[in-house]
Amino acid sequence: MQQLSGMDAAFLAAETPTWQTHVASVTLFDPSGVEGGYRVERLKETLRSRLHLIPPLRWRLVETPLGLGLPYWIEDPDFDMDYHVRRIAVPSSGGRRELAELASEIYRRRMDRRRPLWEWWVIEGLEDGCVAGLFKIHHAYMDGVTGVAMQDVLFDSEPDAPPVPPPPPDERWTPERVPGDFELLARSLPFFLGTPLRTLRNAASMLGSLRGRSSGGEEASAGMPMRVPPTSFNQVITQHRSFAYTSVSLSDVKRVKNAFGTKVNDVVLAICSGALRSYLQRRGELPAESLIASVPVNIRPDTSPAHGNQISGMTASLATEIADPVERLRRIHASTQASKLMHEAMGADMLTRLVDTPPPMLLSLAVRFYASSQLGNRVRPPYNLVISNVPGPPTTFYHLGAEVKGVYSMGICFDGAGLYIGLMSHRGQIDFGLLACRELVPDPWFIADGIERSLGELVTAAGADEESEPE
Repeated sequence: MQQLSGMDAAFLAAETPTWQTHVASVTLFDPSGVEGGYRVERLKETLRSRLHLIPPLRWRLVETPLGLGLPYWIEDPDFDMDYHVRRIAVPSSGGRRELAELASEIYRRRMDRRRPLWEWWVIEGLEDGCVAGLFKIHHAYMDGVTGVAMQDVLFDSEPDAPPVPPPPPDERWTPERVPGDFELLARSLPFFLGTPLRTLRNAASMLGSLRGRSSGGEEASAGMPMRVPPTSFNQVITQHRSFAYTSVSLSDVKRVKNAFGTKVNDVVLAICSGALRSYLQRRGELPAESLIASVPVNIRPDTSPAHGNQISGMTASLATEIADPVERLRRIHASTQASKLMHEAMGADMLTRLVDTPPPMLLSLAVRFYASSQLGNRVRPPYNLVISNVPGPPTTFYHLGAEVKGVYSMGICFDGAGLYIGLMSHRGQIDFGLLACRELVPDPWFIADGIERSLGELVTAAGADEESEPE
């Protein structure tokens, strides 16, 4: 039995009927070269043989009475692989839109907290002969970096990978009993009673960080985004989701980066910015001020366990008020550089200290009050959307012998931020997944298609810039 961190527990406490705090990815597999095809029973066998390398998949949640203390993970005594692995087919033609619609419907369903919080859906019937795997797991288990580490265990670097060796006898899995309420109450009382002291200690620490911001962050503050303009997707969300996805060439992104002396992440933000600008222009609601993106930042030490969350975040201007794509990219680069300085001045662990302070009960009550009172229409987060960039393997990888063609992430939407864009690079491409509240963004495909158009504009500009350089 092991206790969750404050950050991990916060993702559980923040869940409401409309805020799903699990994450997912839709992976496209090409099984054309696999004898017998992509079989569900073989998937179950492979997962069973690798469970000792991914311990969280057998962890069941045990919450403390009244949410007075941080919850625990236990080795689920009733673990059942057949429950977690499921099979379904897309309706009608099985095209991209049909797959995305089915994925968004699977995503929106909350998971049973009496079981390990993950599901693997095998989606068949796609028109191109591919098979999709939708892997859904609660954010309390992992962040983006640990998600990639888990992917490294689940996938292989070659189609005919050898079997994974079994665990040593002394490391064989042992289920745990479910602790009783009195035991959990006794464990949670010290944490609950220590809340006032912990609050004072963390408040003093964060005050020191804010002083560091004012004394050492003048240069950073000058380039930091300030006002967050409202858009149609910055409202209270419902439980329904819409989803779209696309891929672009990583070499094109690097060409733009090299041409204008920026970073890959700057180009990625600029691509999203161009797509969002076109989307808002089409709807007649492009604000005069720039949209602001929240960009998650990995703060995980190399020696950290390969599970849980160790993330921070910074905000960056998307310069959506600027029509010229190159000038927009340069403004974004300046903003991200300023945000990095501010992030360093304030301390990377400020978010961790903040969520480590309250008991889950208080955090859950605060979130539920915020959601039920519709405050998301008036008191919004300090950004318009989350854009998360996770680097993946540079080479092709396989699953059950099938080549992985794309990995499209589905993150978290919440009141005031009803659109999420996640991306992962691998095998020479960058895969974008767009998840939104269906009532706020009913057709995210326009934004997804705009990502390709936006990169095309920058590639054209990079070519013109290269031709204009003196020899």
